[in-house]
Amino acid sequence: MSPALAVIQVLRKRDQTIVFRYVGSETGIEAKLAREAGLEFVAVASGKLRRSSKGPFGLLTAANIRDAIKVPQGFFQALKAVKEFKPDVVFATGGYVSVPAVLAAAMLRIPIITHEQTVTVGLANKINGRYAKRIALSFEGALDELPPGLRKKAFVTGNPVREAIFAGRAEGAVSRFGFDLTDECLPCVYVTGGAQGSHILNYAVKDALPELLKQARVLHQCGEKDAEALLAYHKTLTPQQQHRWTVRPFIQTDEIGDAYALANLLVCRSGAGTVTEVCALGKPAVFVPLVPTSGDEQTRNAQRLVEAGAAVIVKQSECSGTTLLAAILPLLDDRSQRAGMGGKAKKLATPRAAEDLADAILGLVPLEQSHK
Repeated sequence: MSPALAVIQVLRKRDQTIVFRYVGSETGIEAKLAREAGLEFVAVASGKLRRSSKGPFGLLTAANIRDAIKVPQGFFQALKAVKEFKPDVVFATGGYVSVPAVLAAAMLRIPIITHEQTVTVGLANKINGRYAKRIALSFEGALDELPPGLRKKAFVTGNPVREAIFAGRAEGAVSRFGFDLTDECLPCVYVTGGAQGSHILNYAVKDALPELLKQARVLHQCGEKDAEALLAYHKTLTPQQQHRWTVRPFIQTDEIGDAYALANLLVCRSGAGTVTEVCALGKPAVFVPLVPTSGDEQTRNAQRLVEAGAAVIVKQSECSGTTLLAAILPLLDDRSQRAGMGGKAKKLATPRAAEDLADAILGLVPLEQSHK
């Protein structure tokens, strides 16, 4: 969702007459973010294929069968949405919910460009790529993930980031997130498991807090599911500990810049969006990749930064309060090491990604429409 919003921001700056319609899942975070960004949002049913190591028969699960029924419904909903809107270009950012809209656009002969955020090209984008005129990739290594016949349509842009992440002020963030001004000398650790939060990461951080809060402030975006339990635990802490640990189910768009500005170290999952933002801002990170995912993409995302000396990894299977402290405390004690890691992360950034994608999208607008 964030890459799409970043590209939309660039397109709006170039031409305020451009009209957008976002097609996605009503149950996903994109519905909320699209509406916050002032976009018309159309929900479609979507089905997800959950692959299995047990072979073809492993696909015959209740969840897969239930979602398979949604696929035709989603296609006809997407076909209606695309046909009514009559777009000049369809921009797909991957995920299974994008496939119905891409198939609808292909049937209506509308140009399609698709963008893959991760090192691993997902199944949805392998399908979308067959119908796309151009395939944008975030990483050079993803070219090898594409079938040979699709590589000629592919080009590398990097992964766009939203402007909001650059707009923060550490000074304002202290009061916004309820930290005590007397603790300003302490580094701040920003913990995020993504929009939905991460149960494993949340409880490993909880176990690490008694020791961690002696040396740092912690801004913790935990997701909705664990918020009640963590907020209840917050009340059991000493007043000093409470002032050093702020728990939020979700960090709003207008808060994310302040969260990053305040952070001296990130402890987080390594989804493509988070890794891209770490690089764009030049922040050191401790990654806990989500597994299993298709192709273990989060580990591959994080590994690029580890190899560059910009991050460390704690395996999900080993994630605990003890292992997190072992990774975090040496970095809190060494400001120069954090700065060095941040600088190495910055070198991996692709600051023109949104501009290059906007160029590619406008390049697909039919000539008669671009002259209107």
